[in-house]
Amino acid sequence: MSTSLTTDELLALAARVLDIESRAIKSLGERLDASFATACALCLDTSGRIVVTGMGKSGHIGGKIAATLASTGTPAFFVHPAEASHGDLGMITDQDLLLAVSYSGETQEVVTMLPLIKRMGIRLISMTGKPTSTLAKVADAHLDVSVSEEACPLNLAPTASTTASLAMGDALAVALLESRGFTAEDFARSHPSGTLGKRLLLRIADVMHTGTDIPTVAADATLGQGLMEMSEKGLGMTAIVGPEQTILGIFTDGDLRRALDAQIDIHKTLMKDVLHRNSKTASADMLAAEAVHLMEEHKITALLIEDSKRRLVGALNIHDLFRAGVM
Repeated sequence: MSTSLTTDELLALAARVLDIESRAIKSLGERLDASFATACALCLDTSGRIVVTGMGKSGHIGGKIAATLASTGTPAFFVHPAEASHGDLGMITDQDLLLAVSYSGETQEVVTMLPLIKRMGIRLISMTGKPTSTLAKVADAHLDVSVSEEACPLNLAPTASTTASLAMGDALAVALLESRGFTAEDFARSHPSGTLGKRLLLRIADVMHTGTDIPTVAADATLGQGLMEMSEKGLGMTAIVGPEQTILGIFTDGDLRRALDAQIDIHKTLMKDVLHRNSKTASADMLAAEAVHLMEEHKITALLIEDSKRRLVGALNIHDLFRAGVM
């Protein structure tokens, strides 16, 4: 039978849960000891991968820990302990290290793996809430994630304990990240489709328009011809070039509005008379994110891309960067 709770009662319950779980994490920090450093050393000394295992809710936490390790420079994957006894143990080599997550430290499916792990000489890190449990005793390093109470009002459902385990896994991953000198660029390489990956890996050369797609006109072309080129190429600007595609300047939509306000005759006015000289340019090997910064800093919406001899090799506008996902 359901019981309706008032808004204040619901908020009070939520606050209680958050308080219990925050205190559980705070307690972890107060209990950290040399075992954590030992666990880090074992991970760093492992030439293979970190194999994480756990059953039930601990298994879900283990999966997240494995994913966090893998994305921060420590090769890792999750093995379900029940599947391990039916063939998946073959995924583990003697070069690997096992990280077992079990709050009780007595989970049958995990404990069953131990004899083979020990025979193979695989090192073991256990993460339990019971320092006297089987897993804690046989481990080469034990991480204590015990909590004084669960956030569940029945003190039964894993809540604060799983939060503590997840936080300890994050602490381990970050410590290893720092120890390995893992950089933002390293992170981007393992997240190439993410926003950070695009910002750190994507180059201007990857998004710029090249060849006949670049709007260009000669300096002695009329403004009308320049407008035709701008309209055809659709980048909201055109480059004005000299011999060998040397950049002389740029003419943008903004320049067009100013020219029309001045009632300039587009059929008689030459591009060399209205171009914007000393235009901002970039090189093709710059990061696309640097192009974003350049545009924002100078309040412009288009860039010409030049080579070392100031010859035009590409062009892009702000919409290209939006489509590339770097803005």
